[in-house]
Amino acid sequence: MHHAYHDLLTPDVAASSHAHLEAALRRKGLVFGGRALCTVLRPRFMAVEEYVKLQRRLMPLLGAFALIHERAMTDPVFRMQFGLADWEESLLAADPGYPTPSPTSRLDFFLAPGSGALGLTEYNAETPAGAAYNDALTEAFQDLPAMREFRKTHEVFPIPSRHGVTSAVLDAWHQFSSRRTLPRVAILDWHDVPTITEFELFQAHFRSLGMSCVIDDPRNVAYRDGELIVQGAPADVIYKRVLISELVERCGLDGDVVRAVRDRAVCLVNGFRCKVLHKKASLAVLSDEVNAGMFTTAERLAIADCVPWTRVVAERTTTWRGAAVDLMRLILDLRQWLVLKPNDEYGGKGITLGWTVDDATWEAAVRAALATPHIVQERVEVPSEPYPGWVDGRLEIADRQFDTAPFVTNGKCMEGLLTRLSTAVLLNVTAGGGSQVPTFLAAARA
Repeated sequence: MHHAYHDLLTPDVAASSHAHLEAALRRKGLVFGGRALCTVLRPRFMAVEEYVKLQRRLMPLLGAFALIHERAMTDPVFRMQFGLADWEESLLAADPGYPTPSPTSRLDFFLAPGSGALGLTEYNAETPAGAAYNDALTEAFQDLPAMREFRKTHEVFPIPSRHGVTSAVLDAWHQFSSRRTLPRVAILDWHDVPTITEFELFQAHFRSLGMSCVIDDPRNVAYRDGELIVQGAPADVIYKRVLISELVERCGLDGDVVRAVRDRAVCLVNGFRCKVLHKKASLAVLSDEVNAGMFTTAERLAIADCVPWTRVVAERTTTWRGAAVDLMRLILDLRQWLVLKPNDEYGGKGITLGWTVDDATWEAAVRAALATPHIVQERVEVPSEPYPGWVDGRLEIADRQFDTAPFVTNGKCMEGLLTRLSTAVLLNVTAGGGSQVPTFLAAARA
């Protein structure tokens, strides 16, 4: 399908599409850390049946995630598999006021065209970014000259993401408060984060729906008289974009935000219990043979379909492709097929790709992974496809790797899709290795 789009990119159409997109990015504030959020002239296209199939494949997997979270909350011995720190354990007692650990989340996959192979590399169950960026980019691409030409021969449908976040926030508030009123929302994160432009998009969206919304730094708020005061007035809901680990590190467990949430003076989305599934060890809990008996047949098949072989790094015996193995020996011997990841980091920090380093570097990384909580994961297929860009006044088409990251509402519903592109090994906008592109459903007109 993308070839039909590329055929439309004559020099004039490409140049005018580039100018249109550049203007839209500036107008909408679609920048991340001072650089353009999108650097290509084509959105990603998916067939309707491909999107529907992905939705169906995710349903039993989400059920498996819900199951391990439920058991973790009632079984401290089982919960040890997730590698929570003592202070994280202490925060689990804070009832969020709603049943879902992560009202808004994102599954980060690599989905290979053709084979359909699906590899889940991370479950962002704490602060999933990109939904508002996605919808704003969708609007920017809708009117590109190239897209107008493409719609003459193809049906094209946007896949909105932002409404899922809005639904999650409102559902959490209504369950927390037992009221149907619209809340006053405070978006909290540090004042200097590059995602501030997305907060502004969400603020405008919330306000368009009749909600009061402010953006502030957690260090500026005050908890007094049973209310969390943000910019002079009580907040009903915190749409939390600050990482819990950073919040506790900078403000402490006795900080105003943490105390207000513990006292149920404010509704926190996502609440502290999201940390259980956000730990990368959650993928190991799903994948490890010691837990297989707790899942239904459908869930076991979904885990095998979606989750690469994953283990917490430890001195133990486990299975690899049906055979019993020494885990540490396996990790050292199969560097070319494995990835090491910290249990709780973001933006690609601390990840070691075995096939990109030498033996000595790998061995040092393995020693470090044994000393602090890490997972090891089997390498997955990273797909690529050609994308057009405007470089030095001319059209260039080059292959870019891409991921498939569906947004999930209330742990049950796939609502929208994030796609990141990169020419680097790590596809991560935060790490500076990629850009974001909107996804459209498309089909040739009859």
